[in-house]
Amino acid sequence: MLMPHPATLRKLVGEYEALVARQDGSGAAKADQRVQDLAYTLCVSTGTRDVNLALKKARSHIAAARGPVEPTPLRPPGAGVAESHEAGEAVA
Repeated sequence: MLMPHPATLRKLVGEYEALVARQDGSGAAKADQRVQDLAYTLCVSTGTRDVNLALKKARSHIAAARGPVEPTPLRPPGAGVAESHEAGEAVA
């Protein structure tokens, strides 16, 4: 199963936990919707159907990551980018 980058999971878990901690039962629809969206995203990202299990799996995946976790570029700068020369010729 594909797993998101640990930095992505860390951000999702952090935002989810912060919003849940701030909820005071006031029923702020926008915050409630964001919590539901984050719970769904965590579940899909971890292949679970329960947010508590999703959080557990996400934390486990984050902990298993070695060293500093930073987003990685999809490709190295300049790789695969065609440069155009004269008359529309593409050079890789």
